[in-house]
Amino acid sequence: MLSPSQSYDLFEINKNYYQWFASTTKTFWSNPIFGLLPSPVPPAFAAWGKVTEHALSRISMKPDWNISSYISGDSEYHVNEKIILNLPFCNLLKFESTNPKPEKQKVLIVAPMSGHYATLVRKTVISLLPDCEVYVTDWKNARDIPFSKGKFDIEDFTKYLIEFFKELSPKLHVLAVCQPAPLALAATAFLAKNKKYLPSSLTLIGGPIDPNANPTSVTDFGNKIQMDRLKNLMTMSVGVNYKGVGRMVYPGIIQIMSFLSMNLSNHQKAFNEQIIKEINGCASEFDRHNTFYDEYLAVMDMTAEFYLSTVDRIFKKREIAQNEFTLDGHFLDLNDIKSVPTFVIEGKNDDISAPGQCLAALHILKNLPEELKFNYLHENAGHYGIFSGKAWRKDIKPKYIDFINKF
Repeated sequence: MLSPSQSYDLFEINKNYYQWFASTTKTFWSNPIFGLLPSPVPPAFAAWGKVTEHALSRISMKPDWNISSYISGDSEYHVNEKIILNLPFCNLLKFESTNPKPEKQKVLIVAPMSGHYATLVRKTVISLLPDCEVYVTDWKNARDIPFSKGKFDIEDFTKYLIEFFKELSPKLHVLAVCQPAPLALAATAFLAKNKKYLPSSLTLIGGPIDPNANPTSVTDFGNKIQMDRLKNLMTMSVGVNYKGVGRMVYPGIIQIMSFLSMNLSNHQKAFNEQIIKEINGCASEFDRHNTFYDEYLAVMDMTAEFYLSTVDRIFKKREIAQNEFTLDGHFLDLNDIKSVPTFVIEGKNDDISAPGQCLAALHILKNLPEELKFNYLHENAGHYGIFSGKAWRKDIKPKYIDFINKF
């Protein structure tokens, strides 16, 4: 029986082995000598090796933000990344722009801690830079955080949000994408009780406020599996090759296997089509396939306590949906939120947080006046499209800018 740390190392060894095998296959079958053979076999194997090596090399590798400038009107403005707060589990980043536009709206994008790096919201950042002063929660890979830094669960996540809200107040607009949506509500309730450091607005995009409002395969899994079984199956301790050795985590590589299995046939089709493009010489390093999968396959480890407490308290016990969430033993009453304009955005084709799960927030906030409640359902958008794709750029972002400009 393997120990938790040995299991973690085994995952890494297997990934590295298959990456080496794919690289070797690519190199061998790309030998010019095979060009003398009238056979489709060598280019097919070489293409398979190249596509597979590229994909495996992206797993666990944090992508760069790669935001050095943006175009607004007829001008190009340079952008610098600046760390505002450096906390053990997260950096609060600011994207400083040379755009002299006065009184730009201050927006904090609360990126999801759901297995992907915060760079998943890169396109969201770029799209907002012409109109906003943009900040992002850049969550760190748990395997790189020393065990001595302590635990990090959903209550610690909520405390981080409270600290960020305080740091950036006043006149802060909060945009919570997917996973952090319920905890952004909790953080707002904490601040509302004392009526200090409240955000000027709160926008929740495709988040599991009430997972039972419209169940998906994600919520069904969370409801059915027992917590002890989940802990034994899905968590393990970080191996000796990383700073976080000994820390219990939900490994990113398990997360990406779960993501892929949800739409396995679509992913298989996409990779087969990319192999054919390589054979025909039509593929490139920055084509649409690589651009998407370079981000999609880049996964990070979450602390085991964060993963398990999310499943237990958000999905199983539905503490936010039932207005029963506590922080350090103290009840956070969502009914204390009485003056924060709240905008809920969903996609009709979202198969992770289905329509209705996020909209539940507006029903829970019983003391928030109806004139401060807003919602929008995009008829064609899936989960990623509502904050990063064409639907966001063309339809949702203009509505969001109009919303925050009202407050």
